[in-house]
Amino acid sequence: MTGLAAPRFELRKVAEHEWLILDHRYEVNDPRRTVGCVYKVDEYEVEVMWMREIPAATRYMEPIDALEEVRRFEERDRSTRPITIPHLPPLIAS
Repeated sequence: MTGLAAPRFELRKVAEHEWLILDHRYEVNDPRRTVGCVYKVDEYEVEVMWMREIPAATRYMEPIDALEEVRRFEERDRSTRPITIPHLPPLIAS
């Protein structure tokens, strides 16, 4: 055993010029498993049809570029610093 976790995302070739980007967080029969469909447009370009709301481009040079974009989007740090809440002293009753 290598101790490495299986990658969450996979680029799977399904036809001569078509690939799927899959998310292994979901079961095989779950429609959310497919993140995007990649199609070869020409020798130097592929187009992606995203199946999720991902703020990413729809054209890349290679299918692996689209996969890397998904990985970057999902692995970015979403934590933020705490928001300071102003403290006011209690009102004095008259």
